Amino acid sequence: MAATVLVPPAHCHHRATAATTSRRGGGGGAISHCALSHARRRRGSRAVRAAAPPEQSSVSLAGASGHGSAGDAKAALRQALEGVDRGIFGTTSAQRSEVHRLVELLEARNPTPEPTAELREKVDGCWKLIYSTISILGKKRTKLGLRDFISLGDFLQIIDVKEEKAVNVIKFSARALKILSGKLTVEASYSVTSKTRVDIKLESSTITPEQLMNIFQKNYDMLLAIFNPEGWLEITYVDETLRIGRDDKENIFVLERAHPSEV
Repeated sequence: MAATVLVPPAHCHHRATAATTSRRGGGGGAISHCALSHARRRRGSRAVRAAAPPEQSSVSLAGASGHGSAGDAKAALRQALEGVDRGIFGTTSAQRSEVHRLVELLEARNPTPEPTAELREKVDGCWKLIYSTISILGKKRTKLGLRDFISLGDFLQIIDVKEEKAVNVIKFSARALKILSGKLTVEASYSVTSKTRVDIKLESSTITPEQLMNIFQKNYDMLLAIFNPEGWLEITYVDETLRIGRDDKENIFVLERAHPSEV
């Protein structure tokens, strides 16, 4: 997956360098040089004066070159995810490129290089999905009623390291005579296979209450295929509040810490 890196055009760099030289050169030579350049290229000096504010350029360069801290990248990622609705119903090309650029920046700064050795300290507990490349689009979204009739709520994950279990809870609400709330619960077991990877096996799945199951009955296999976690998962970033993973289907998952009461 290629990351999009925004770098200012070369001429902007040259102008910024010239401006810096002018400011730092306290001696007469630097002043004479600037004056000579002004006399010979009046139009060029006007272009230098019209350059963009330096603050915006420096922030872009810091992000593009990877010099920002992990905290800055996390804040930028959360900002980039505003209004994206976890990516489940698609994103624009620009949104996707920016999110994936920040994901890769964080992965390069992973503070936990051997996450499966620290599952109890770093992974155990409750998490909420804030971004995924899994998408429900087109006819699939229509068949599942996820356009107008059914709303997709929070996607929560409970990791029990002691039991080597993972439970995914996907919340739904359906508009009928009244709002009907329910959830799809997918239970899985896992086993550690490397310093960064676990294998996941689907154990069971249920939809509650029964009325919601009746709504999804016809397309239940399709729904389960979307949220089936079976396969392997690589933990590419994890700290106290954020976790990123990639699976064998080339999906990306970004989750943040959540309180168990949200389940």
